[in-house]
Amino acid sequence: MAYLDHAATTPMRAEAVAAMTAELNRLGNPSSLHAAGRAARRVVEEAREAVAEAVGARPGDVVFTSGGTEADNLAVKGLYWSRRAAEPARRRVLVGAAEHHAVLDAAHWLAEHEGAVVEELPVDRLGRTSPEVLAAAIERAPGEVAVVSVMWANNEIGTVQPVHELAAVARRHGVPFHTDAVQAVGRLPVDFAASGAAALSLTAHKLGGPVGIGALLLDRGIDPVPVLHGGGQERDVRSGTLPTALLAGFAAAVRLAVAERAEQARRLRALSAALLDGVRAAVPDAELNGDPEPGDAHRLPGNVHLSFPGCEGDALLMLLDAQGIACSTGSACSAGVTQASHVLLAMGADPDTARGSLRFSLGHGSTEAEVAELAAAIGPAVARARRAAAART
Repeated sequence: MAYLDHAATTPMRAEAVAAMTAELNRLGNPSSLHAAGRAARRVVEEAREAVAEAVGARPGDVVFTSGGTEADNLAVKGLYWSRRAAEPARRRVLVGAAEHHAVLDAAHWLAEHEGAVVEELPVDRLGRTSPEVLAAAIERAPGEVAVVSVMWANNEIGTVQPVHELAAVARRHGVPFHTDAVQAVGRLPVDFAASGAAALSLTAHKLGGPVGIGALLLDRGIDPVPVLHGGGQERDVRSGTLPTALLAGFAAAVRLAVAERAEQARRLRALSAALLDGVRAAVPDAELNGDPEPGDAHRLPGNVHLSFPGCEGDALLMLLDAQGIACSTGSACSAGVTQASHVLLAMGADPDTARGSLRFSLGHGSTEAEVAELAAAIGPAVARARRAAAART
């Protein structure tokens, strides 16, 4: 199989598998006071230190979660509740219009159940939210904004947001700024302290670690109301028994991903350029979505998001899958009904373009042979998908 869906999940690194497997054979709850518990606690704290060091944070900033979705929910809901408790007028939640659904749906849940007023910040044609847009939104009623959330890099189109500038705007107005950095950590230089963000989400399985473990970084003085209640683990912010084996895998993966980041970024940008050239040679009217410029301030390395006029993305995905090529559609499927990508719609794309898009994402195991496989398969697949779409109209 040519696996071109690393943005969805990437294979575990051998070092992470080894670290995790070693802990699976050991006994001990890290909250227990006996020797086995203390040994497990040591693994937890070493993992906390590894994550903190990798992303420019203090160990005390790291709150472990089950992954990016939980971290996003804890940040958006928890910070909203904490700000409302201190200042009841703070009901506004500002989120980027192109955010991951873990942020968007959490915000809209607050609107439906907790009296929040959710405002989606518009993006430009590249999918980017400008500091000026955020400043204008806050300044309409600065005393009413509870939290701002804008992702570090978009999971669909790869566009990198001006996080430092956005965080500075929020900080200037005394509003906590959260960023979903699930796609960014290990692919871009991420420094939590330097970013100015109050909270940051990341997850292990995008880095070559195991599924089921992630983290929310919280700056000093940022204390969200818990979503989960129980034993009071993770400084009373996220209760639950800590999974030492998953944490060992997380630590190994994040160390490797950050250590190899610059070298991998160069390699993935070259592979992405070859992929784009190959697809355009076969399908000249394929349109690249997101920021076309390479570089850390513009686009995620390894992300190539394309629209294919006259195609249904789902049909094209299945045609490629039948040839052993795995990628991702730019649309979401709910209850069997295909929906246009909210990211592309927010950028101003028409619904047909938004439905006819695919994301090809490369990672640490990607090869030139996989790119060549796609280049050979894409032309006939697009032609067949277009015939099928035309027959339905």
